[in-house]
Amino acid sequence: MKEQINYYRIPREQWQDFYTSGQMPLTEEELDSIRSLNDRISMKDVEDVYIPLCHLIHLYKKESESLNLSKGLFLHKYVKTPPFIIGIAGSVAVGKSTTARLLQTLLSRLFKHQHVQLITTDGFLYPNKVLEERGIMDRKGFPESYDMAKLITFLNEIKSGEENIQIPIYSHNVYDIVEGEFESIQQPDILIVEGINTLQLPANEQIYVSDFFDFSVFVDAHPSLIEKWYLERFEALLDTAFQDPENYYYQYAIGDRKAALDMAEDVWEKVNLINLKEYILPTRGRADIILHKAKHHIIDEVYLRKY
Repeated sequence: MKEQINYYRIPREQWQDFYTSGQMPLTEEELDSIRSLNDRISMKDVEDVYIPLCHLIHLYKKESESLNLSKGLFLHKYVKTPPFIIGIAGSVAVGKSTTARLLQTLLSRLFKHQHVQLITTDGFLYPNKVLEERGIMDRKGFPESYDMAKLITFLNEIKSGEENIQIPIYSHNVYDIVEGEFESIQQPDILIVEGINTLQLPANEQIYVSDFFDFSVFVDAHPSLIEKWYLERFEALLDTAFQDPENYYYQYAIGDRKAALDMAEDVWEKVNLINLKEYILPTRGRADIILHKAKHHIIDEVYLRKY
């Protein structure tokens, strides 16, 4: 990654020595259930990278709680501590979903009596019929395909202490919002928000989604590596999930394999790569932590924001 002046660049060998817990908070079987298809992550990665990261998040959380307590003292009244919100950003196929699920598990173990919940911003995509009406179905995943006003309203309600908030559910099987179904968010102590757009400034809005975050992570890798992972994952899905006749991509699983892979490569070039370069990478500098990946999804460097 190109050196950024406002970050400390920390090689993995140095990062892993910052904090050691002495015990592994999850099993190999649990890690297998967390790992996304084609994402490579080991118990060594958990020990070297993610346990120190959770310790850093703990420090940020303590500072946030201390500031909230000070506000209460200043106002001479009790001020309820709002949920601590963590944003996870990065490209399609870079492994941010695995990072989000792993952090949810590890933080649940670290904060044993607190509720840690995870959502993805996929639920705030406009339904396909809306995208088709607006003529932007081929821009799905780009900023204009998300109902960012709804996402900002949701985050505002979470921070304000609203309970039992209903958010839409997105299905990757049908490649669309599931009509009439919602996920209930029950005022978590820690909320992890994962998505390609979590650090972006919404169009026609005066506030960043990340303004609601107390901590943010950007999962990074060279675009050529991400393309390789994207195509490998697509081919693996052709052999597994896409074998379901109800799946949106079933037609590609049962058709000509080369044609399907050519289609995936075309989608990468015309959609995902453009989205990455024009809208996702420019937000990298807003993250508190950048996890940089090399070949085989190995995190080789961590960047910590200075200010």
